[in-house]
Amino acid sequence: MAMFCFQCEQTALGKGCTMAQGVCGKKSDTANLQDDLTSSIIELANCNIKNEEITKLIIDGLFVTITNVNFDNESIKKFIDKIKAATQCSFNFDIKTVWNCDENVRSLKSLILFGLKGMAAYAHHARVLGYRDEDVDNFFYEALQIIANENSQEKLLLIVLKTGEINLKCMELLDRANTQTYGKPIPTKVTTNVEKGPFIVVTGHDLHDMALLLEQTKDKGINIYTHGEMLPCHAYPELKKYSHLKGNFGTAWQNQQKEFDNIPAPVLFTTNCIMPVKDSYKDRVFTTSVVDYPQCFHIDENKDFTPVIEKSLELGGYKEDMKMTGINGGDILTVGFAHDTILSLADKIIEGIKSGEIKHIFLVGGCDGAKPGRNYYTEFVKHTPANTLVLTLACGKFRFNDLDLGEINGIPRLLDMGQCNDAYSAIKVAAELAKTFNCTINELPLSLILSWYEQKAVCILLTLLYLGIENIKLGPSMPVFVSESILKFLVEKFKIKPITTFEDDLKEILN
Repeated sequence: MAMFCFQCEQTALGKGCTMAQGVCGKKSDTANLQDDLTSSIIELANCNIKNEEITKLIIDGLFVTITNVNFDNESIKKFIDKIKAATQCSFNFDIKTVWNCDENVRSLKSLILFGLKGMAAYAHHARVLGYRDEDVDNFFYEALQIIANENSQEKLLLIVLKTGEINLKCMELLDRANTQTYGKPIPTKVTTNVEKGPFIVVTGHDLHDMALLLEQTKDKGINIYTHGEMLPCHAYPELKKYSHLKGNFGTAWQNQQKEFDNIPAPVLFTTNCIMPVKDSYKDRVFTTSVVDYPQCFHIDENKDFTPVIEKSLELGGYKEDMKMTGINGGDILTVGFAHDTILSLADKIIEGIKSGEIKHIFLVGGCDGAKPGRNYYTEFVKHTPANTLVLTLACGKFRFNDLDLGEINGIPRLLDMGQCNDAYSAIKVAAELAKTFNCTINELPLSLILSWYEQKAVCILLTLLYLGIENIKLGPSMPVFVSESILKFLVEKFKIKPITTFEDDLKEILN
């Protein structure tokens, strides 16, 4: 059975996955079921009925269809059944009509849809903590109705930018949810080494699941280690107060098949990114929330992590302390430089810029991935001059976050701002600096060098475009769902540029 999917960066041949299996490992039947789920969600949104149950179904359903979230056909079928049961109208829609329409219309609708998927992930995390925003919730209905009914390129472009506008609200909502629930992140050093004895590795993005697991494992002789985008958990006061939250295991998501191979501990997946699970560790993989994988134990909404705890005690962990490092050989990662922390250093940064001690600020962040070419980001950061700062966020930082770049007047040159959704922190810092210097963000000595992989990166990019931020360098490749005509428009209006070589890009920026 054939499939069609081009929503992620590593899509086959730079055109789209169309065979029996996608590059991400998703089989065609699973991909087609996710298309069916997307079609059903759009039908539900067009029934002109809004309530809390339907909004939650739409948000969680879109989250299910993000790359590397759900590989389980039965789970997806059950979600489709829930959607159809809630659909009280005869509106019919097939997402294939988007894949097969005029390329520019398809491009704009894809930007909206994939941006919505990313925003759904952020909205989901905020709602888990009890935080909602009426404008965010209402926009899911509005945008899904536009996808089904509008073909004017001019009107679709407006919704593309509005997706970025609403996502900014959504990221601010999640920032507020996380900080009011778990405290404001503070700078924290995190080891990559693993102590002997039972442990659990937690990957994904969900702070609420981490908090529940930490409470349930308290005083049980089990250590907890973050993985991937869970690394920032160490900076939140209400999470770091647990002494058994020990360190970070491994690097970014695309290395999990190697890093989890025969690991003597269970791994809990709270959100994306799960890769096809190898038999060597399938019996110790647990999923929860919207994540599901065939033959792996799923923790339901009651969030009783007893099976994970029992598996940890059964496996026993390593017999001796294990020395482990990041990609570049470092074993200490520093996190916790969210907007409050960096803005507390604003006077030093401003004085450094005025005096010339800080010549430039780079934001190097975004998704990591398996496709060749991402070592560009490692080399770029390694070669940034000693009189520059490097802000980073999301899992792309694992390419270089174990490097020691030194300091400028007590300020670390490498400042980890958190998860992908913490792009809000970077935006807030940039806005405050622009206000101080009485200029626009584009006039600051600030450059954005971004990597993308999946749909959360798409919605962040749309937010940056909505804000009018120019000269973004994007890689490792351009999104194939963006047509030549639409890409030309974005390049001309926002000066988006593909990355070239780290040497040439650094030279261009600094000159």
